[in-house]
This record gives sequence, C-alpha cells and structure tokens, in this order.
Amino acid sequence: MEDGFFNLKSLREQVYEYLKIQLNEGKLEHGAFLNLNAISAEMGISKTPLRDALFQLEAEGFVTIYPRRGVKVNVLSLEKIRNIYQILGGLEGAVLVEVAVKFHKKDVDGMENYNEEMKAALENNNFELFYSRNLDFHNVYLELSENSDLLRTVRILKERLYDFPRSKGFIKEWEVVSTGEHDKIIDFLRRGDFNGAADYIRDVHWSFSVQERFIRRYYFGLASQPVTR
Repeated sequence: MEDGFFNLKSLREQVYEYLKIQLNEGKLEHGAFLNLNAISAEMGISKTPLRDALFQLEAEGFVTIYPRRGVKVNVLSLEKIRNIYQILGGLEGAVLVEVAVKFHKKDVDGMENYNEEMKAALENNNFELFYSRNLDFHNVYLELSENSDLLRTVRILKERLYDFPRSKGFIKEWEVVSTGEHDKIIDFLRRGDFNGAADYIRDVHWSFSVQERFIRRYYFGLASQPVTR
C-alpha cells in the first residue's frame, strides 16, 4: 500500500482508521507494545503519518506513547470502565435536559421502535443488530444536541467500551435488564419528565455500581468484587 493510495483522506486519517479496525478486531493486544516498523511496512507508509495517527489515539485513550520505549495498547481496566460510566451518565443526562425543548413525540416513538428491535434481536441471537440499535436508541436524543465537543467525547468513550475489541456475544440477562431500563426512560419521556429521565440515566442506566455485576462478567468473567482504587 503506497502513500499515493490515500487520495480521499489524509494519510493520518487513513492510518488512524486502520489502527482502529485492528483494535476492534483484537489484532492489537491489550498491554502490548506496537511493532511500528511492521505496521509501516505492512501499510507501505512512512513513520510520519503513523506517528500522527498514534498521537490522536493517545489523546483518545487507546494507546500510551512512552518516549524512547514505544507505543503501548492501553488495557481497559475495571477502574477505567467505572470512570467512563460516570462520565457517560453525566453527559447523557445533561443532554436530555438540554434538548427537552426540541424533543417531540416522533423522537420517543423512534426510541421505542429501536428498543423493540433490540428485544427482537435478543430473541434471534443477533448481536450486531442489538449493538447497532442500542447506539441508535441513545443517538435519538444525543443528536439533538449542538454540543459537538460533548458528542465527540461520548462517541470516543463508547468506542472504548464497545470496540476494544468488540465482543461477539451477549450476557442475555444484562441485555434484558438494559431493554427494561430503556422502557423506563421512554416512560419518563412520554410523561415529559426530562429531569426524571436524566436522573435515571445517570443513577441507574449508566451507574457503575448498579451495573457492576454485569460489567465484571461481560469484560472479565469475574464475580462481583470491590473495585481497586
């Protein structure tokens, strides 16, 4: 693959997307140092666009660059997940309150339709559809926000949770609970209680303590134990 191949996007963007795909597919192992020479040779590029892409990945929390040592793929630890849940709960709750004046019946109808598709996907063991519709459900209200910095933060944090690498299976008990929580969010919104919906998203749906038993099983296959601080 030669530098000239990348004619639609910058080299940095193309290399960044390539590395994200490798992370998503689990080809870049957590905790391992990257072989930059091998990556450059495989892609047929110089170190400059690779370095620029790695700076972006570091800023987003996917890797850490150690001067004179190399670039290490970050581990998604239980403590990191706890922090991400707290941030997402606060941000998504804030968005719901912010967009209340823009929110219409068609929006909550759309959320309900997505949630019903999630339930059907569970019945059919269709993980990819479940995953996609789960993002669609939350994006109904997120995309009403004009705060591009907030939306970018939410997107990156969800990529850290879901695409690092992306799991191919369910913990069905958790997914059933999740769609039930979606039903409660929908009920709040149909009643026009945006503050109640925001509180529920923050204190239940994105609460690490509420979801911890599932998080431990999904990410680590562990029973519930205290989080190391």
